[in-house]
Amino acid sequence: MSEQSTASRFRLRALGARWLGIGLATFISIVTLGLGVTGRLTLYISPESIWFACAAAVVTLAGAIWSCTLPLGEEGDHGHDHGTADDEADAPASPRRALAAAGAVTGGILATGVVAAALVLPPASLSVELAMSRVGEQTALFAGSDKVTLGVADTSTFGVGDWASVFATATNTAAYDGASVTLTGFVTPDAVKDGEVNLTRMVITHCVIDAQPATLPVSVDAGEYKTGQWVEVTGTVRADADGTLRIEPTEVVAIDEPGDPYEY
Repeated sequence: MSEQSTASRFRLRALGARWLGIGLATFISIVTLGLGVTGRLTLYISPESIWFACAAAVVTLAGAIWSCTLPLGEEGDHGHDHGTADDEADAPASPRRALAAAGAVTGGILATGVVAAALVLPPASLSVELAMSRVGEQTALFAGSDKVTLGVADTSTFGVGDWASVFATATNTAAYDGASVTLTGFVTPDAVKDGEVNLTRMVITHCVIDAQPATLPVSVDAGEYKTGQWVEVTGTVRADADGTLRIEPTEVVAIDEPGDPYEY
């Protein structure tokens, strides 16, 4: 094989390796910083993690700038001999090498597509369909649940997730009867009672991967609001004779999706 052809193959492989490494990391870092500056990074991670994500993005960009000062292909030099480009070109082909090359190309295309989607597509909150699919996966235990199980807590700052913990764990439900609430969430159909609706909010601990829906039964006509409609509910917690809790609204106002659609 000619030296020119060998050099061209070596250059293409080095460019591909640099793109799959520092290239993709650079674009992800840019997206992260852009979302952080515009306040939309909370659509993917909790507010407490934003500083860490942005700091990591800055470090990655600094590393990318430094890597550009290295000759092409030198970032793969670990201080020992891997053989020359001619040696690799003359090495006999094998099914394992062919499979590895195909896997690298496929992975590179998929990774590039994911990064391109992150750059092109607008950030969006988790879908209502996802929230409905996760309802009932586990017992609702969210922020504030430790206080609730030990006794009646101060509920003045409770969100949908906190109240979901009360509804799921409280043994003395009468103690919460009459509590005033003002809550924001979206409407979903009740998975158990036909014709009933829930006020739902996605609750995340670290990022959207661990997001779980918190749901509260609300006494409204299911036909008044479409599934997924965001509403602000003002009302009172009521304890029924069977020991279950529900929200009896005095006012339900349809609103746009808030800038930060999650609870933490």
